[in-house]
Amino acid sequence: MRRLTNVEMVLLQIIAEKEGISGYGMNQIVKERGYREWADIGMTSIYVGLKKLEEKKLVKFKVHTAKVGKGPMPKIYFITEKGREVLSAEVLFILSGSRERERVFDLGVAGIPFVAPQKAKEALLQRKKFLNEHLGKINNKFKKDGGRQLPVHARYLFKHPLYLIGNELKFIDELIGNLAN
Repeated sequence: MRRLTNVEMVLLQIIAEKEGISGYGMNQIVKERGYREWADIGMTSIYVGLKKLEEKKLVKFKVHTAKVGKGPMPKIYFITEKGREVLSAEVLFILSGSRERERVFDLGVAGIPFVAPQKAKEALLQRKKFLNEHLGKINNKFKKDGGRQLPVHARYLFKHPLYLIGNELKFIDELIGNLAN
């Protein structure tokens, strides 16, 4: 059972990787690595997520007193031992048991006998168009954000959906081909 939201998971990973980072610094990493694409994480949700991680005693902070300029003194975050344990357990749980597919699409495939073959083909071609557009957006973001220069975990955060979408496109082509028969 998951104990962290997607936002909390991203933040805890960043804090574990970059000990002594501010909320602003986390936001920069979220932007650079494309986490907004996968975790629905904005600036406000970063601070809400940090507050929840503090309450769960997974992170601690100290106020950065050497700051100059206007605005409040930033908090600098560190992961706790409990935070490391929870992060490790969450990563293992997700890697071993998560199922990230749209089940409703499978239900649509099961319902193909109930629509005209041409209409099913048109709908699948529309899905294929959407998937190709999404594939292009992810590829562009991957290249823009550093591509092969990204750390391995960030690189494969992009590659995973690229592989999945590529295989779904092959699946749709095969299904369309069989609808013609």
